[in-house]
Amino acid sequence: MKLFSKEQIYEGDKLTTERQKITSTDLMERAGIQIFNWIHTRMQGAQVPIHVFCGIGNNGGDGLVLARHLVTHGYNVVTYIVNCSDKRSKDFLINYDRIKNVSKEWPKMLSCKNDFSEIIIKEEDIIVDAVFGIGLNRPPNDWVKALFEQFRVSKAFTLSIDVPSGLYTDKVVEDEKNVVNANYTLSFQTPKLVFFLPETAKFTVQWEALDIGIDRDYLINTDTEVELISKHEVLPLYKPRQKFSHKGDFGHVLILGGSYGKIGAVNLASKAALSSGAGLVTAYTPKCGYQSLQSAIPEVMVVTDNDETHISNIDFTIEPTVTGVGVGLGTSARTAKTFEAFLKTNKTPLVIDADAINLLSKKKALLKLLPEQTVLTPHPKELERLIGKWSNDFEKLNKVKEFSKKYNVIVLIKGANSITVYQDKLYINTTGNPGMATAGSGDVLTGIISGLIAQGYEHLSATIFAVYLHGKSADIVLEDYGYQSLIASHIIDGVGKAYIDLFKQPEQSKEAEQQAEPKQQ
Repeated sequence: MKLFSKEQIYEGDKLTTERQKITSTDLMERAGIQIFNWIHTRMQGAQVPIHVFCGIGNNGGDGLVLARHLVTHGYNVVTYIVNCSDKRSKDFLINYDRIKNVSKEWPKMLSCKNDFSEIIIKEEDIIVDAVFGIGLNRPPNDWVKALFEQFRVSKAFTLSIDVPSGLYTDKVVEDEKNVVNANYTLSFQTPKLVFFLPETAKFTVQWEALDIGIDRDYLINTDTEVELISKHEVLPLYKPRQKFSHKGDFGHVLILGGSYGKIGAVNLASKAALSSGAGLVTAYTPKCGYQSLQSAIPEVMVVTDNDETHISNIDFTIEPTVTGVGVGLGTSARTAKTFEAFLKTNKTPLVIDADAINLLSKKKALLKLLPEQTVLTPHPKELERLIGKWSNDFEKLNKVKEFSKKYNVIVLIKGANSITVYQDKLYINTTGNPGMATAGSGDVLTGIISGLIAQGYEHLSATIFAVYLHGKSADIVLEDYGYQSLIASHIIDGVGKAYIDLFKQPEQSKEAEQQAEPKQQ
């Protein structure tokens, strides 16, 4: 799914009205009806008090459309106008007149003179936040901030329209109290990037995208900087196997790493590479890794360094398709020297993780030795060592994009919504869960990426696909283990089920069927 920027959303709205020969007011009506349908499907006329707070721009206009339909369908609704400036949009004014024509109770006007004492919201009520939309470019004033605080104090379920009010789409907020804390956000057409970044995702617990009929040609043909990756996006990447194929068709992965006490990392990465479909896997470790690997994974071949505890000389005769390097490697002076020598002679594609990233960070001149489209998989502290500190998530993304362009590498920012970065493009993963915050999870991912590259997947596709499979596997096995008991080995065990899940058809619920055909009121 493409995630459109604020500017692209405005352009899409404009082209939609032109090509479909409708007015912006018609498009607003369509959006408001979709929100109403969503609520009506769930509430079925229940008389829970609904408080709709509307700003005086287009987001407020959407709220007024919703409020009007709630009124005409007999819901217990109170509408408020958050009169925060004197700049009212045309479509807001049109819908303000329309709601006055269907209700004896006109919207309650709120201004900076109000102390909100007359607004009584109980915990069992519902708040609809339609105060500010994506066009907000400055912090709300103090009295609007006080209103948002009243939302929080009430503990009522809060539904935001398009984005939680006070949240920008292209920068972080300076004061978190300026933003509505939404339980749910209904985002028009596609979600927003801020729903997936650590500093801004916390302002909405859940989100859902509502199709409001933006021009299809525009949606299909417009390139976006950000894509959201789910089953729909990864399924076309899948490479089926032919009947007469053999192990040599699926590549040879070399996992290079390990040190005394950290052979388990190589064990996990090697087994994950096999489970992802690599034809052959060889592990290159210090001598201390030999018995462990030969005993734990009989399918993996092992080559050892002469050193008992650390890799101090990389010398092998095999010709791997791809090398995954860094897991459990250590950063001793001898290992660092050996790693540098390896990079100078290496001819294979690389997947670089853990201590190999730390060694690159200590001597950044080595980055120039990386093959094109090398995949780097840092966790947050490793990323900081690699690109330097950042002040917020947007600066982090910009720094990673610049790094990717400078060295022509793929960088995977690991986290709750792992983001694959290549050049100026961002690919946000949707699978995974908090149970993956466990030792060895990253080693497993290194193995899966390496295994997919060995099978002939392009490096970017392999990274995107691997992150999806890694997270999906964890989601599947979570049902058996829960968050606390999930370990990295369980994720490997679930990779096969994640592959099978790609071809399962989701069961469509009655609710989904109702939403598939929006009702026009």
